[in-house]
Amino acid sequence: MGLEAVLPEDSFLTTRLREIINWGRRGSVWPLPFATACCGIELMATASSRYDLARFGAEVMRFSPRQSDLLIVAGRVAIKMLPVLQRIYVQMTEPKWVISMGACASTGGVFDTYAVVQGIDQFIPVDVYVPGCPPRPEMLLEGVMAIQRIIDRDGLPPSGPDGRRVPLRLAIEPNYQPRRQPVPLTVGQH
Repeated sequence: MGLEAVLPEDSFLTTRLREIINWGRRGSVWPLPFATACCGIELMATASSRYDLARFGAEVMRFSPRQSDLLIVAGRVAIKMLPVLQRIYVQMTEPKWVISMGACASTGGVFDTYAVVQGIDQFIPVDVYVPGCPPRPEMLLEGVMAIQRIIDRDGLPPSGPDGRRVPLRLAIEPNYQPRRQPVPLTVGQH
């Protein structure tokens, strides 16, 4: 069913070019996963049918930095891996966004050692922090929606100094109530 079936012939639509471009950009975010630990499993679960990352237009996981605009760092980053992460970030096209997923990527987590980076924001700019160890898929979806709100607000061209966008450094709050662990079996289950 085309647009002509929805609108009468004498109708017309008006909008701003910036709004159409941001609408298209918001609905087609292509993430590059940099998953190194258990957060990577939650990232994979986010793309499954139960959570359906596709409804946000972010199901096309790209493994080339030149084809992606959202870097999702999920898991701990070792000092030896840091130059690779920085090179990937530099090779991504503008405008680009970064999600720091999990405690390890955001603060080093439980790995308070000389070999693990104690927060990737010391080396690359981060837009959204998704807390948890590991964070649930709903939390990552909330982070992707935060990136979409950033895209809606920013507009064209990028508003930062030297033509680049300034990262916001938002922290996502938990949107679920954890149940008591372990969950007891109910009568009738095997």
